[in-house]
Amino acid sequence: MPGKIDELKELMKHHLLEARQITKAAEDDNDRDFTPDEAGQLREHMAKATEAKAEIERLKGNDELKKTLADLGDDIALNAKTEQDGTRRTASGFQLPERGKSLGEQFTESAEYKGLLSQARGGTFGAKQRVQSEMFGVKSLVTGASDTSGGAFVQNDWRGLQVGLDVFQRPLRMRDVVTNGNTTSDTVEYVRVTSVTNNATPVPEATSSAAPTAPGSAGPLVNNAGGGYKPESGLALAKITTAVKTIAHWMPVTKRALSDAAQIRTLIDAFLRYGLEEELEDQMVQGDGTGENFEGLGNVSGVQAQAWDTDALTTTRKAKTKVRTVGRSVANAYLLNPTDLETLDLLQDNEARYYFGGPAGTGGAGTLWGLPVIETEAVPAGTGYVGDFRKAVLWDREQATIQMTDSHLDFFVRNLVAILAEMRAAFGVLQPNAFVEIDLTA
Repeated sequence: MPGKIDELKELMKHHLLEARQITKAAEDDNDRDFTPDEAGQLREHMAKATEAKAEIERLKGNDELKKTLADLGDDIALNAKTEQDGTRRTASGFQLPERGKSLGEQFTESAEYKGLLSQARGGTFGAKQRVQSEMFGVKSLVTGASDTSGGAFVQNDWRGLQVGLDVFQRPLRMRDVVTNGNTTSDTVEYVRVTSVTNNATPVPEATSSAAPTAPGSAGPLVNNAGGGYKPESGLALAKITTAVKTIAHWMPVTKRALSDAAQIRTLIDAFLRYGLEEELEDQMVQGDGTGENFEGLGNVSGVQAQAWDTDALTTTRKAKTKVRTVGRSVANAYLLNPTDLETLDLLQDNEARYYFGGPAGTGGAGTLWGLPVIETEAVPAGTGYVGDFRKAVLWDREQATIQMTDSHLDFFVRNLVAILAEMRAAFGVLQPNAFVEIDLTA
């Protein structure tokens, strides 16, 4: 790039000198006007010099842009290069994250994991070796193979965990409907709206410059004294402080199982990470606010209640109306337990026809009164929720992390490794009356 700029500078200098010679010749000849030929040559030299200058500025601008981007973090891959080992690094040597790979894949392909694995194969870990990666409880030991499999002279072909653990998981969708935010503190303060008073009304023009001290006899919103006073409205607000909570669990694995990267990816992606997210959803709905529990939606003061009324369809529809009329909000989802959703799916009219399509339908009550239905075991059977879930916020303090060590208890001498997953987050409901708890028990 510097060589190209130098060439352009020489070219610009050449055309400027040529233009100067033409100008000087006219000046020396009694300062005469340019001949048509001289004027044409002069315009041509000036145009080429201007073009060279513009190209120089463009090239310098690119260099400055690259430098600025690098100074701003060097994490946008503008100067990234792929090395022989497949890793992508910026010009300053920062390793870029892999694209299109799961959290477990990024973990098992990290340099830290590979270094730990090489030590495991050599028979030793560092005294406090630990692997940590920014990624998203059962304590049953995962072993590399049965003690009774294979003979003394047979080397088993180790394939690890072949069955996906997703068959044991429930769908988790609460994150999809609540507002997702971030925090860099261990405590979050936010304002909760507890009530709204709207006294807006047409106000007559003042007929007197005097200052009446009392409202009119017709009530507080009418002033008959002619003062033209406007009514006052207001919000009842409460400052809420909630602490960031830690959700964590761990499990042991053998060093032999550790050598199977595919198995470790499965354990991280489909077991450890999932376990955190499942507990997170439970806490957002049913956390009682004591100890290290969230203040979940089911325990927030001010959430409206809808009693059972006639049948499930009538009850759920009246609850939606309360969100609109009392909460002055637009509901965006229902939360229902699978048992209650089954009840809705099996509802029939007086001619035994299923309302939601029956066994030949395409998914049952996926929507209810125009709103998506989130099926979750976090909601107890017999209870449901409807509301504007955008007015509930989940603040992420730390995304899920994975740590690994053999320094737990006697794991070092038993060839065991502990894998720990944890995350930190806070949850808050900004407007409780934008939600309604539904009694679905007849």
